[in-house]
Amino acid sequence: MATSQNTSEPRVEIVPLEIKDVVLFRPGRFQDDRGWFEETYNARRMAEAGLALDFVQDNQSLSRAVGTIRGLHFQAPPYAQAKLVRVVQGAIFDVAVDLRRASPTYGRWVGAELSAENGAQLLVPRGFAHGFVTREPDTAVCYKVDGFYDKASEGGIRFDDPDLAIDWGIDPAAAMLSEKDRELPAFGALGPIFA
Repeated sequence: MATSQNTSEPRVEIVPLEIKDVVLFRPGRFQDDRGWFEETYNARRMAEAGLALDFVQDNQSLSRAVGTIRGLHFQAPPYAQAKLVRVVQGAIFDVAVDLRRASPTYGRWVGAELSAENGAQLLVPRGFAHGFVTREPDTAVCYKVDGFYDKASEGGIRFDDPDLAIDWGIDPAAAMLSEKDRELPAFGALGPIFA
């Protein structure tokens, strides 16, 4: 016999990371004999935490192989996007790189493990490049964005740029990349995109 679901308000743990404005969310889960229930997004709770964003588009990707890298991507102003990233199947190491020229953490990166099992989500603000590497096969990633896709303003940075020195946890030579991501420029070649 299944136990009844807890009807109290779900708790959301909000964890600031080493770079200001990049935030890890851990939504609370209600568990019973059937499995679990989780509130994956709540605009009111975000606003109460000082993180009011007007999301306008949801995106989803499926990566078949472990070691697939997507990124590092961004959209330049005035079409910059904030992203709220979560995993619905599998696991990733998710990375945000600070591209804000005036920031004391300009050129630094922060990462977090996101998985379907841990339910964690990463808020990547405007002014950051974003990318991830898959840790499990058939990984599905969903992310909300607060700006529409604009092809003319898309940009990126090489995932293996030595100036960034991101530890992806894989041999860079074994990374699975799109042709487009293989041809991304170095971090040092970027102009002042986010002044």
